[in-house]
Amino acid sequence: MDWTRILFEVIDMRSFSNLWYWIALAVTWSQASHWVLGLPFDMVLRARRQGGQAAVDLDDLARIYVGRLLYILNVAGPILVLIAFFVLTALAVLGFWYRVEFAQAVILLLFPLTLVGVMSLRTAWLIDNRAESGEALQQHLARHRTHVQIVGMISIFATAFWGMAKNFNINPLG
Repeated sequence: MDWTRILFEVIDMRSFSNLWYWIALAVTWSQASHWVLGLPFDMVLRARRQGGQAAVDLDDLARIYVGRLLYILNVAGPILVLIAFFVLTALAVLGFWYRVEFAQAVILLLFPLTLVGVMSLRTAWLIDNRAESGEALQQHLARHRTHVQIVGMISIFATAFWGMAKNFNINPLG
């Protein structure tokens, strides 16, 4: 048995015709919109509905996660930006210049997630600067989640459009 042949038959490198890619895309955006700054969004909803201890728990956990994100930004921010730009540029060149479909699929997944990461850092910075808590924090997290969902919808639409064009052998680049 040739294990590499079997592996590449199971994991089809033609990503846009692979059901697993579309499942991964859906799960990724579902998780991205559920975990807001690392906080599960159901905690925000519970804090809004119940108040009291649920709101205190949300404030405490938000303070911890905001502090964590800002610490990572301060310590490793420039290096992470360089690595992200390198990876995204390499994938873009491989995908759209050399027409590697797997790289196209990965960049169509990672680039919008990078935007969400930048949005999350900005939200964390604003929450920290304004020392938000209570209702203001809940509204800010809900607004951030809505923005993440908008980026996700645009990303899924663009990926579906590109994937259909690739599957129908239409060359979107001309």
